[in-house]
Amino acid sequence: MGTCDSTMGLRNTLIVMALLLSVSTVPFSGAASLKSHAFFNETGELPCHFPNTQNLSLDELVIFWQDQNKLVLYELFKGQEKPNNVNPKYIGRTSFDQDSWTLRLHNVQIKDTGSYQCFIHHRRSQGLVSIHQMSSDLIVLANFSQPEIRLIANQTEKSNIINLTCSSIQGYPEPQRMYVSLNTTNSSSTYDAVMKKSQSNITELYNVSISVSFPIPPETNVTIFCALQLEPTKIILSQPYNIDAKSPVPSPPVPDHILWIAALLVTVVVSGMVFLTLKKRKKKQPGPSNECEIIKVEEKESEQTAKRTPRT
Repeated sequence: MGTCDSTMGLRNTLIVMALLLSVSTVPFSGAASLKSHAFFNETGELPCHFPNTQNLSLDELVIFWQDQNKLVLYELFKGQEKPNNVNPKYIGRTSFDQDSWTLRLHNVQIKDTGSYQCFIHHRRSQGLVSIHQMSSDLIVLANFSQPEIRLIANQTEKSNIINLTCSSIQGYPEPQRMYVSLNTTNSSSTYDAVMKKSQSNITELYNVSISVSFPIPPETNVTIFCALQLEPTKIILSQPYNIDAKSPVPSPPVPDHILWIAALLVTVVVSGMVFLTLKKRKKKQPGPSNECEIIKVEEKESEQTAKRTPRT
């Protein structure tokens, strides 16, 4: 009995291996590949879309999926899962949805990005007959963290230059651009820099960052954003980084000794001006008025006239 079971198992394995060899040289028919998206460490779907117009049972079918390197992900032989031909990297990571004819690939990694094919064969009296095959492309994504702004050195009293870094981690694929946006009440400016990136050899995820320096207007409030552009229309923004306008710098207080000197100088100047004014007035003090002099002259002339007039 054991020998018979071993023989049957070997025969089934050889049948599937023969199928793999045959489909590796046969081009796919039907519609173009469907694109499916999945997120890193989550579950991706590989559809087969078998119409099953003959209402065939799983016991009559041989179903399996393989990747672009011809490695088997999953095999269902006459209704029974057969892990013998499954590649070790896929063992324990798949589940088959019989209602939708879809294979789910769990714990998806960036390395799982690629093309996959499903094959369905019908067991007939003359042997296995291929009745359906389909190709799908799996695209694996990883969400970058929200960009984070970190101040390197704040602007000084003598300079309005600000230095900062912006970073985002654990994302895929590589982003297109990273930049800083500076916004005031009346204007908006953009500052680009060379994006530094590193990629993990294990997860293949990217870490990216930029370092920028730029002037900020001191007289108005400023809001800074860091932007990570993944696609032309998909951008992730950081939390706003706000910088308040600088208060006007007050004039330094005048030292007391300078105030005393200034007061003394004012006193000296005023006293000098008063002295000069009084001196000028004294020099211009008037004598007897001309009118008095005229009266005296007239009186003297009258007296002289009286003496000269003879008496009759």
